[in-house]
Amino acid sequence: MNDTFVTVVGNVVDSPRRVSLQNGTVTNFRMASTARRYDSGKEEFVDAGTLWVDVECWKGLSGNVSASISKGDPVIVQGTLTTHSWESENGRRSAPRIRAHAVGPNLARGRAEFKRDRAQSSADPAAEETGVSTPPAPREEAFPQSPEELSAGRDYETDVKTLGVETTDDLLQEPAHV
Repeated sequence: MNDTFVTVVGNVVDSPRRVSLQNGTVTNFRMASTARRYDSGKEEFVDAGTLWVDVECWKGLSGNVSASISKGDPVIVQGTLTTHSWESENGRRSAPRIRAHAVGPNLARGRAEFKRDRAQSSADPAAEETGVSTPPAPREEAFPQSPEELSAGRDYETDVKTLGVETTDDLLQEPAHV
């Protein structure tokens, strides 16, 4: 009820480990996020403290993370922050842990090629368990072909006052530049 949602930007510090358990498949990795601040005395940016956090990814996210993320990758992780506690020979220990809802590459540090997973069929229990599904056949989608079909879109404004122009005669004549 009072979950603590966080977004952490950092780097993967170990190779993700994928494990199948009785209640599903989980992929775990550790990440580090180092804060930077400007030191006016040195007139340069310096590293401040580093947050070390364990990340756990369940269900479909587990398979995608294990197939996509490697040690050293810059990532952005969004999820629920918890504290993992255990007993060791040195006494009670604890560490922060994020149960990830989303994990992605930090595109400020590089490029990525995204491959969309197709919607899983709820009738396929193996797909839910492993996070891997067979993509459905491609759908044929009807794309607008004529200027009239394009202007019929619900978010296309043709009102002269909205557009702030005197005439709309040339609006559909100009080709789109990509």
